[in-house]
Amino acid sequence: MASTNSVLPPAQVLRSRLDRAREAGAAAGVDALLVAPGSDLRYLIGVAGGSRERLTTLVVPAGSGGGAPVLVLPKLEGPGFAEVPAAEIGLEIVTWVDGEDPYRMVVELLSAGDTPPRRVAVGDMLEALHVLALRAAGPGIEQSLTGPVLRELRIRKTAEEIDGLAAAGAAIDRVHARMGEWLRVGRTEAEIGDDIAAAIVAEGHTHPDFVIVGSGPNGASPHHRVSDRVVEAGDVVVIDIGGPVESGYNSDCTRTYVLGEPAHPDVRDAYEVLRRAQQAAVDTVRPGVTAAEIDAAARRPIEEAGLGEFFIHRTGHGIGLDVHEEPYIVGGNDLPVEEGMAFSIEPGLYLPGRWGARIEDIVVVTADGVRPVNTRSHELTVLPA
Repeated sequence: MASTNSVLPPAQVLRSRLDRAREAGAAAGVDALLVAPGSDLRYLIGVAGGSRERLTTLVVPAGSGGGAPVLVLPKLEGPGFAEVPAAEIGLEIVTWVDGEDPYRMVVELLSAGDTPPRRVAVGDMLEALHVLALRAAGPGIEQSLTGPVLRELRIRKTAEEIDGLAAAGAAIDRVHARMGEWLRVGRTEAEIGDDIAAAIVAEGHTHPDFVIVGSGPNGASPHHRVSDRVVEAGDVVVIDIGGPVESGYNSDCTRTYVLGEPAHPDVRDAYEVLRRAQQAAVDTVRPGVTAAEIDAAARRPIEEAGLGEFFIHRTGHGIGLDVHEEPYIVGGNDLPVEEGMAFSIEPGLYLPGRWGARIEDIVVVTADGVRPVNTRSHELTVLPA
């Protein structure tokens, strides 16, 4: 189930990433990484693959003396990995067929060196059925998670990765620029969402990852998707949309619209507080500032306006090959942000049963400040009722 609708990084980039993964594994004190299908696998070999009841895993020995990385996968899945430049990146591919034991195969690969493995890091998203079967096949091998190891490789984006995020940001901005084509009184959220999803692809994404059309009271639910509710005059509508471009890097951008004059008299003043809060957080971003400080910058204007109880989620999340990844911009996270880190800034207000609003941009930390990749206006956009 490997995805072929993608553009692979150059072989030298993948080889460098594998080498860095080996070094990171050694520094973490594990003998090998067992990387699950998904974004980590795509980061390391260019293809994400897929996982169900048949085991697919990338075995990355830690350090420089542990042998070559080995991709273990069902033979029937082999064609989906044909584009991986295995020889150029020093990757071996081992396949298995139904009736063979892939878990024993992995343990034997881990045990091929002079020293039996004592500890391996297992992919965060590897299904429990595989994790437990690996544990049964190698009962003396301690398991930890790959997340803390691979996070250090992925959390700071290269110039090429930032280009991918910028392309995704520009593509989703083009969709928001067309919102007046679809967001009209008398249409359902689902109808509007279908048109937006088609435009996400038309404007340069491989597919829509999510489409939120939260009209009226539905806007007070941050992760509302779409419903059969008919949009009415005076509705405030939260539109949160995104997806990957061919490089695999994602967009995620929210803007808030209103159909004519807002039905609730408190909307305009509260929205202006939200706009100032979002800008204050963006203005705070620079190397050395902590994630918690950025979160606090967004909360301060909202709390001073007496609206703090209506901001019910973190200020942001990292983005890259995953829509949600490290770093998380939240209170209590004392991680200093660094050049190359990319994340959302998205404070929101959610008044139950009434209306909601959110403003979201993706930003990249630069050497001396911040670069937003979304450039659409933050003003409350009024469309004809």
